[in-house]
Amino acid sequence: MKCVTFENNFFEMTKHKVGIVCGGYSSEYKISMKSGQTVFDALSPEDWDCYYILIRPEAWTAKDHAGNTYTLSRGDFALQGENGTVRLDVIFNAIHGAPGENGQLAALWELLNIPFSSCDSYAAALTFNKRDCLTLLREKNIPTAQHYELNQNDPIHLHQIIETVGLPCFVKANRSGSSFGVYKVDHKEDLLEAIEKAFEEDSQLIIESALDGVEINVGVGPWNNSLQVFPMTEIQTQNAFFDYKAKYEGEAEEITPARISEEATAQIASLAKKIYTTLGLRGIVRSEFILVDKTPYFLEVNTIPGLTAQSIVPQQLAVAGISLADFFDALLKNTLKKN
Repeated sequence: MKCVTFENNFFEMTKHKVGIVCGGYSSEYKISMKSGQTVFDALSPEDWDCYYILIRPEAWTAKDHAGNTYTLSRGDFALQGENGTVRLDVIFNAIHGAPGENGQLAALWELLNIPFSSCDSYAAALTFNKRDCLTLLREKNIPTAQHYELNQNDPIHLHQIIETVGLPCFVKANRSGSSFGVYKVDHKEDLLEAIEKAFEEDSQLIIESALDGVEINVGVGPWNNSLQVFPMTEIQTQNAFFDYKAKYEGEAEEITPARISEEATAQIASLAKKIYTTLGLRGIVRSEFILVDKTPYFLEVNTIPGLTAQSIVPQQLAVAGISLADFFDALLKNTLKKN
């Protein structure tokens, strides 16, 4: 028993090296950089040796709180600086899009046995592919919108698409986030242009019927040794939908907690937890639903949700009375313990 107490005390006293990984190769890299900066600023340098790691196609670099700079080895994920090599104890994954949210880096970290804050490589690849994720969840009786799948170079049958999903509909890049490559189509004559634009973001598309209801965003993650559903957020925007400008440029009202009934809140919370456990997720995630009458329809899940000042999860944590510093600290400690 004394040994266990000693080990727990040793863990609490040890100052671990955490790499906060952000940037990436997708259109979301600037948002990811802001999310990473939020985590870097929130974690206390008295408790953690923090390294802000920027992943970009041209270079992998890092900095610490003292302003020292490093290059990052793509082989073993070690930091090379003037004073030698730094090997990380744990990683906070804040990359939206490739290669952090789609499982590519997760596969490397698994190979290197470096614990990280987000889901494993399989779950990341599955959830990043909207079509595959929705297919699996439909099999678990989770309601979703009517959909149509389209790949680049497939013949485009506009009549067949409209017959399947109706109008208005959403044309979405299958493997993208932050509403990049997403277009709402109200009229048949605009459908082809929306498809062509979405193909500029991804070679795979999913086209879905537009659901008329209340959009609800739900943060789910570990807190106080259990899986928690945080206060939900209701989205209201005058834009055609919750697009990039609505999300990041203040063109939407985000109301937390959402103004929905206790029954609807409980129903959505149950679905959000079911999605989390069914997909084998880890860390903090955000699920999106449309509440139509009394039925919540699942839209998508974000396994690396935004953590900027404008992002939804930080708002939900604030309403729950949880500081970002405390939450990030607990998430990283939980990651280390589980590993």
